[in-house]
Parts: sequence; structure tokens; C-alpha cells
Amino acid sequence: MNWILALMLGYALGSVPFGLIITRLAGAGDLRSIGSGNIGATNVLRTGHKGLAAATLLLDLCKGLAAVLIAAHLWPEWTGLAGLGAFVGHCFPVWLSFKGGKGVATTAGIAFGLAWPVGLTYAVAWISLLLTVRISSIAGMSAAVIAPLAALAFGHHDAALVLAAIAALVLFQHRENIARLRAGTEPRIGSGRQV
Repeated sequence: MNWILALMLGYALGSVPFGLIITRLAGAGDLRSIGSGNIGATNVLRTGHKGLAAATLLLDLCKGLAAVLIAAHLWPEWTGLAGLGAFVGHCFPVWLSFKGGKGVATTAGIAFGLAWPVGLTYAVAWISLLLTVRISSIAGMSAAVIAPLAALAFGHHDAALVLAAIAALVLFQHRENIARLRAGTEPRIGSGRQV
């Protein structure tokens, strides 16, 4: 039963739609009717409120981290499953008809929780690419793919398996972005384009 509890804990934490909650409380409207309709930090940024976007990113990261750390205390053998549950909860929250975010910030928290060197590698890759390429989808997908490789390099084989599964899901969640990248129409951060 512990694995089910770990999965349910992760899902419950991951499914909290912080982006939607924060923008509504701030009077910025329904995030799902803005830009891409996504509930993550990148779409919150399209409201023009950088502070709200930063808060969303941090909170989405923290729910992934919290899921892993709480599970590590209660069910140490199932921390990875709690992390996976948090990712699935963020992307497919039952409260929003299973239409959530793409999981990039939540994955960062999961990676930090599973092994901080892996989380740090994820963060460096993600931020570096955001600053240089300025395309959110490339930065997020690249960091997700790098995470399991970093876990292997640091000797965290169990974490590598979980992060590899999450990386595959991140790529799936970005399938429309991949199509736009291939077409050359994917927007850059700050471009003002609303997709």
C-alpha cells in the first residue's frame, strides 16, 4: 500500500494549480484564457506580471520538491514514485479536467528532492538555455533530458529511471511546441507572441 500512498501524495501536491490560483487572486483573470491557456509560469509571464510568473515557478518547483521530501520521510523506498505522481498531478490535475501545465518547474523540484546535484545540473541547464536561446520549450525539454543523464553520472540510478520517465512525459507535453520549432514559429520569451 505504501507505493499507492506515495503516488497519491505526489499527485495531490502536484495537482495544486498555483499559476491559476495566483493570477486569479491578483485580478489577472483566468490564466486558461490567456496566451497558450497553460497554467505554468511561462504563460503567467504573458499576463505581464513578472512577479506572479516567478512566484508560480517557485511554487510549482516546491510542490515537486515537497512530494519527494515528504515521501522520503514516510516511505523512503517510494520517493521516486511520489515525484512521478507530482509530475502527473501538475500535468493532469483532476480539478481542471486533467488539463494542467507541462511540468518543467515541477520536474526541477523533483530532481532537487531526489538528488541535489541532479537538481542543480537541471537548473543550470534550464536557466542557461533560457538566457541564451530565449525559447522556453527548448530550455525545459533540454533540462528534462539532461536530468536522467546527470543522475546516472552522479550514481543515482533509481532517480535516473524516474527522471527518464518524466523526461519522456515532458517531451510528450511539448509535442505542439516541437511542431512549432520544426516550423520555425515557436515564440521567444519577450516576443509578445501569444502561443
